[in-house]
Amino acid sequence: MNEQTELLSEIRDLLRLIAEPALAKRDEGLRVALRELVGRSKPNAKAVLLMDGTRTRAAIRQGSGIDQGNLSRLAKSLREKGLITADEQPKLLIAIPANFFETTEK
Repeated sequence: MNEQTELLSEIRDLLRLIAEPALAKRDEGLRVALRELVGRSKPNAKAVLLMDGTRTRAAIRQGSGIDQGNLSRLAKSLREKGLITADEQPKLLIAIPANFFETTEK
């Protein structure tokens, strides 16, 4: 990465950190639905965090340890709630922090 790209990445990360409370308030209902769909399953949580639009379902399965059937059911539920895109490379449509599933916030 060149220096400008690194600087822009740092700025983006800082803006996300600053904007997180406002994003949480805006997306409160969707975040509640996401927590309910994922439940306490660590593979489901890992799979959702990998849904950034750059990975195929096969890559998400491999990276999260979720089996194909569970991933298909999870993706279908997320699509029905309007939380992900409906293509082969699913992308979560709301912004969540990396530790979203580790917090006990409800």
